[in-house]
Amino acid sequence: MLAVQRTDPVSFHAEGPVWSDSWGGLRWVDMFAGDVLSLDGDTIHRRHVGPIAAALRPRQRGGAVIALERGFALEDASGRIERLGDLWENPGIRMNEGGCDPDGRFYCGSMAYDQRPGAGVLHRLDPDGTVTPVLRNLTISNGLEWSPDGSLAYFNDTLSGRVAVLDYSPERGLTGLRTFVAIPPEAGFPDGLTVDREGAVWVALYRGSAVRRYTPAGLLDGIVEVAAQNVTACTFGGPGLDQLFITTSRENLQPGQDPLAGSVFVADVGVAGLPVRQFFG
Repeated sequence: MLAVQRTDPVSFHAEGPVWSDSWGGLRWVDMFAGDVLSLDGDTIHRRHVGPIAAALRPRQRGGAVIALERGFALEDASGRIERLGDLWENPGIRMNEGGCDPDGRFYCGSMAYDQRPGAGVLHRLDPDGTVTPVLRNLTISNGLEWSPDGSLAYFNDTLSGRVAVLDYSPERGLTGLRTFVAIPPEAGFPDGLTVDREGAVWVALYRGSAVRRYTPAGLLDGIVEVAAQNVTACTFGGPGLDQLFITTSRENLQPGQDPLAGSVFVADVGVAGLPVRQFFG
């Protein structure tokens, strides 16, 4: 299956697509520009939020929770943004990717700009504003999403070449990190991911020009080909949540190389996704 180009190559490093009816459809980030983008028909709106815009999810009360370079921010229903303050001082570390758990807590993982092994931490923002580190010694924290029943979470530490799975409960949080599937290096590196209503896991492959679908048992069950090399993330959207939106990046590319990189693509994949989980703060 081949994904269709949905936007022009409007981003340098498009990441973190999210569909929410509460904000009118699709949003994603142009990470290193520090911008949040939204799609209104064929019109793209862009809003600058900081030096880095890493990830976002809708808030239950309206607006969004946003991961910035070194911490979190809250957007209210009117669009006003409140920055919650930096979590660290090291300018060599930034936020990268995240998601919300079934209990309304928002997670985002950090990484070193130079991709130094072990420098990353997965942080959890609770609705009361408390921030807790939940996984340490990560390199490129990526792709966090839960199974339909909320008992499992899928997570990528990109350079490890594996998609991991963890057990989840409200009391204990994320435990039992283990391999779900191993991605062969020639296929690319696991970046963002999402989960459909059947519990299958869709994995974006950086340098792999594809998104792969794996069954809950970890069996490869489908490939969506993308006309750009650096595929960064994917999410389900559209009125029936039955379209797979895919972001791509121009990172590490030369001018004129891979001309469609930085575009958003879309594919009709014959299965629907889950409504986005919201932040309760």
